Amino acid sequence: MTTHPLPPVVDTATWERRLQTLRAREKAATRELDAIAAERRRLPMVEVPDYTLEGEDGPVRLVDVFDGKRQLIVYHHMWFPGKEWQCPGCTGFTAQFTRLEFLDGYDARFVVVTQGPIDEALAYKRRVGNRMTWYSTADSSFGADVGAPPGGEFAVNVFLREGDTVYRTWHTSCRGAEQLTHTFALIDLLPYGRQEEWQDSPEGWPQSPAYSRWPRSEDIAALYGAGADGAERPRQGR
Repeated sequence: MTTHPLPPVVDTATWERRLQTLRAREKAATRELDAIAAERRRLPMVEVPDYTLEGEDGPVRLVDVFDGKRQLIVYHHMWFPGKEWQCPGCTGFTAQFTRLEFLDGYDARFVVVTQGPIDEALAYKRRVGNRMTWYSTADSSFGADVGAPPGGEFAVNVFLREGDTVYRTWHTSCRGAEQLTHTFALIDLLPYGRQEEWQDSPEGWPQSPAYSRWPRSEDIAALYGAGADGAERPRQGR
């Protein structure tokens, strides 16, 4: 006999009826997401200045961060000066992106930009085993101008290049970034969900303070960092 809270047990026909009722709502949500994406494709855009960031090989213009592509997704990683371990949410979020080559078929690229000095940022990238290409905006107003100032929250921005001119097309932060991750999508399928106190769950369901089940940056480093498998991760991109 278990002491764990459980969903009610019903016959197959009852379960199928309840599933189909939920499926109708899921399909409606899918159609709404399609409509939102359609509206996103119709958003106007704004031209941005010719920023210069710092990359692994030195200064690089924002237009060259596209690496020849026309579309660019930028994840602005939070940065705390002098800290050994940076934001666990950002560290865990970007750790999942290990295969980005599929974006080539869409004429797009996905990179990390942070307020941290480039040497410190690259050292942190190696320590936690991150596979994305990192840039620093420590000596540029780029981050601050697009919603990711020093000491601020993380953010996601999307840009479009036409020749040497760059335009900003979309921006989000906080839970708006969840659509980019598979982690929450998988967890939300589970009977107990995210198990966080803010969620609407049946009485008795396991619940913990928000973020308490998230891996720490140290955990990410132990799993994926340079020393985790005894070898340095291969260098990616420019």
